[in-house]
Amino acid sequence: MTNLKYISNSIGRFVYGLISLSLGIISLTMMGVALWDIWVSIHEKSLLVNALLDAIGLIVVGMAVFDVSKFLLEEEVFHGSGKKSPEKQRETLVKFLIIIAIAVSLESLVFIFETGRKDIINLLYPTLLLIAAIMVVIGLGAYQKLTHDNKN
Repeated sequence: MTNLKYISNSIGRFVYGLISLSLGIISLTMMGVALWDIWVSIHEKSLLVNALLDAIGLIVVGMAVFDVSKFLLEEEVFHGSGKKSPEKQRETLVKFLIIIAIAVSLESLVFIFETGRKDIINLLYPTLLLIAAIMVVIGLGAYQKLTHDNKN
């Protein structure tokens, strides 16, 4: 039975390692494409501001994907064996939600700038995305408050 558990843990770590590597490659590719688009925009003398805004969006998403990749690598590959204590599980969840909150916040700001320049009537949707990001932060704060031990 112990060998079966070891094999299962090894397969799980291997799969999470592949997922993490794939996400890392995808995120770096997104950032590379963003920089390439800026380079092309400069040399073709097209609208640089549009290329920069698009690049910000791609880089923000790439950064979020890279953070998730790093998170999976750290939590599931390097520290994946054994049961996690409730405190460690709480830290993991908080870390993951912080990554999500940052990515959604940055992406919503990029959308607000893009929409404000193009069609201000559509500004409601990026604003709702920003409100959703704020709600994630508020929810995270409430979660931390409710689950914090008062031993200090």
